[in-house]
Amino acid sequence: MATPMRVFITGTAGFIGFHLARRLLEEGHAVHGYDGLTDYYDVRLKHRRHALLREHPGFAATEAMLEDLPALEAAARAAQPDVIVHLAAQAGVRYSLENPRAYVDANLIGTFHVLEVARELKPRHLLMASTSSVYGANEALPFDEQQKTDWPLTLYAATKKANEAMSHAWAHLHGVPTTMFRFFTVYGPWGRPDMALFKFTRGILEGTPIEIYNHGDMWRDFTYVDDLVHAIRLLIEAVPPAPEARTPEAGWQPVEGDTLSPAAPWRVVNIGNSDKVRLLDFVEAIEAEVGRPAQRRHLPMQAGDVPATWADCGLLKRLTGYAPRTPFREGVARFVRWYREYHGL
Repeated sequence: MATPMRVFITGTAGFIGFHLARRLLEEGHAVHGYDGLTDYYDVRLKHRRHALLREHPGFAATEAMLEDLPALEAAARAAQPDVIVHLAAQAGVRYSLENPRAYVDANLIGTFHVLEVARELKPRHLLMASTSSVYGANEALPFDEQQKTDWPLTLYAATKKANEAMSHAWAHLHGVPTTMFRFFTVYGPWGRPDMALFKFTRGILEGTPIEIYNHGDMWRDFTYVDDLVHAIRLLIEAVPPAPEARTPEAGWQPVEGDTLSPAAPWRVVNIGNSDKVRLLDFVEAIEAEVGRPAQRRHLPMQAGDVPATWADCGLLKRLTGYAPRTPFREGVARFVRWYREYHGL
């Protein structure tokens, strides 16, 4: 087994944070989770996730908001982490149209506090979640990390782009090795109820209409959560070197298409399935697994949405040797089985 690490993860009661924490605990690492358990969606689901993590002796948790800097500092100092993974955020593209202030508080102020904690504690690696939404109005597919991200379409995307810029500045000023990863439509068991797969499955099982935007003419790069977590786990070991350490004498070899900053130990990496799936094919996969057709309500495109996402994950493969590959129908089947079990159906 790899040398045990102490890992501080924000957002462990959330979808991705829960899965990552469980993976690390199963490997024998110590995890200190930090989560505000906000009521953006059913808090009972968040408590269930934390309860499962607490079954591991290596898990400890602090329940407090990112905006509470003294609480965050106290928790992180107690954990003395080798690695910090910042996943907590106000999520959701559409909710950012209804409650933009929540994104400023959590994603800007909260992330600033995480960066301040990293500046003080100097972990060997800081990893932070960004999103495919930063590609915004870009139309060239697949999206690769070298493309401009100057046209965000929602405040959610704008805050994540700001997080990337903030983390670069801190990496340059304070020398904390930092990796930003851009997620592409993550789905799977224990997912968020506001996400399409959860809503579609619930609607089909309950016999209520499901809302399909842009009349179904949409494409997404659906990434199964276990694949995402495996990629993050591998990226923990891919620590960006400081500019002065990038020499053959130090054992460094350049990587094709690397996004290493010329001024900081910092890079950004896509994590997706490297495929684009038609939304209607995704719906049909859920119908097939549930065993009944959906009542479809076709609607126009929502403000802030994009017609397609598709990740170029070549850099991830070159850095880690890994590329997510779970077929979406297999991932959907696993989710529906979990959903039935969780709800006793």
